[in-house]
Amino acid sequence: MTIKIYTKVGDKGLTKQVTGKMVPKFNSQIEALGNVDELQSYLGVTIANLSTACKNLSKELQDVQRDLYELQADIVVKHHQTIKQENVTKLERRIDELTPKIPYIPEFILLGGKITGANLQYARTVARRAERSLVKLSTEQDLADADLEYMNRLSDYLFTLGRYANVLDGYTEVKSKKRAKNRING
Repeated sequence: MTIKIYTKVGDKGLTKQVTGKMVPKFNSQIEALGNVDELQSYLGVTIANLSTACKNLSKELQDVQRDLYELQADIVVKHHQTIKQENVTKLERRIDELTPKIPYIPEFILLGGKITGANLQYARTVARRAERSLVKLSTEQDLADADLEYMNRLSDYLFTLGRYANVLDGYTEVKSKKRAKNRING
């Protein structure tokens, strides 16, 4: 039996929620789900492009993808609450574990680096957008504190993991400010 991937339900700018209710595709819940989906997908791109030195990050990034899948269910399914404080704490512990392994930065850096670090920094910005959409949604729909905390901590984790990936890849981060030219020499 073949199932068609297209339904034509959304051809007029509406989409069906889990409840069966038709809503505009710009609905806050749909927007939040889309942003979380984009992040989950971009983490897949990141995993597919892990450098050799960063291959060991694959499993933990897949775990984050699974968490995001559960977060989406938390958003749409009434009384479904899989993301818990333990998920937030796990991210915090990993950040705390990685922080001593990366150089202290007394000022802003240019985000990027090698492929893994750059992908993780981009994923961080997608996580921030997803977080903003969840905060907006929380003004219209009850969301668990753990869902919002998880999204906030996730961007911190991705920032730290991106910097750690650059360390693994031997990349030295670039300060965001140019050095002032020596006034005597020019």
